[in-house]
Amino acid sequence: MTFDFDQNIDRRGSHCSKWDSMEKLYGVSPDDGLAMWTADSDYPTAPCVTDALRAAADHGIFGYTNTFPEYLNAIQWWMQTRHNWQIDSDWILTTQGLGNAIALSLDVWSALGDGVVTFSPVYHEFRHKTERAGRRLTECPLKREGDTYVLDLDDAQSRLTGNEKILIWCSPQNPSGRVWTVDELRSVADFAARNGLLLISDEIHHDLVYPGNTFVPMHVAAPQAQDRLVVLTAASKTFNIAGQRTGNMIIPDATLRAAMQHRLTTLDYKPGSLALMMIAAAYSPEGAAWVDAQIEHLIGNRAIFDAAINAIPGVRSLPLQGTYLAWVDFSGTGMSFEEFDTRIREIARIAPSAGPSFGAGGELFERFNLAMSRAQIMEAGERLQKAFADLQ
Repeated sequence: MTFDFDQNIDRRGSHCSKWDSMEKLYGVSPDDGLAMWTADSDYPTAPCVTDALRAAADHGIFGYTNTFPEYLNAIQWWMQTRHNWQIDSDWILTTQGLGNAIALSLDVWSALGDGVVTFSPVYHEFRHKTERAGRRLTECPLKREGDTYVLDLDDAQSRLTGNEKILIWCSPQNPSGRVWTVDELRSVADFAARNGLLLISDEIHHDLVYPGNTFVPMHVAAPQAQDRLVVLTAASKTFNIAGQRTGNMIIPDATLRAAMQHRLTTLDYKPGSLALMMIAAAYSPEGAAWVDAQIEHLIGNRAIFDAAINAIPGVRSLPLQGTYLAWVDFSGTGMSFEEFDTRIREIARIAPSAGPSFGAGGELFERFNLAMSRAQIMEAGERLQKAFADLQ
């Protein structure tokens, strides 16, 4: 099967936040700019997903529905086939995306003023969700060793106050693209156990991993942690269907699962049927073939982008192990964040995600989304080289 990831699809004016919000947020017009911030892709989803939508539309009735065993079965098949993870269907609770899952976790398993641990730099919504919920963030910086981030759990331990209740973990890591080893995952699980922390493992990018690296689910790496473990997964990043706002909390422990199920029942939350149909279609052999082809496309994009960026003196694109989000270090330019960010936005006309938003360690970085057509990636590299041409 062949798939086209180089279609030139204009998303402007389609209520797409990635393109239609970037001028307001970054001062970059979609008329002449490139949107490289929000983590969704600019190519269509897998044909098997759109085929499922067409079949639903042809049926023409969108009334109340019962549970979808096909959806649960598809998740089980995907986790076993793609990640060597055997799960029971009753472990799966569905939420309105993983942002909603994190917010619900804070609501159910912590109280106002409680501490929440993260390892930074990390996805900015961990901080935002924590602060909006009236919880207190305990930020534990990762240690940079060359082009790789590693854990410093001794330093992390020294930062805890004893008031922390939850650790939100990111695997693969966003924004650095780090794919954690089994030993590292076990050390995080042990750290959570020693400190009495519920471990929320956000694994949304688990399908976007490059050759030479192996993603391992936290539950597979540390099954002994299942009495304090909640794993978050979704098809949204993998298949570019984040607008369907559907994700999963996979909770092996019955007591934890019952508490969350009670909260979902109280809120009268049930997922939309079209989203379930799309995900059931995605988690299939046809969907797997599309994901494999997408990875090949991203490998090419990554190589082109890194070559262009690394040719700029003082700029370094860290080698990605997973995700489609390039993490670029501008510290070698000697510029402040404001200086290089202004060049990127005003001269290159590109809107990336600002490094400082990811917390400690992101002060002199930008994050660029590579899930675009090959032509757009080439153009981005050329624009950035011109914006920093005086450094050549």
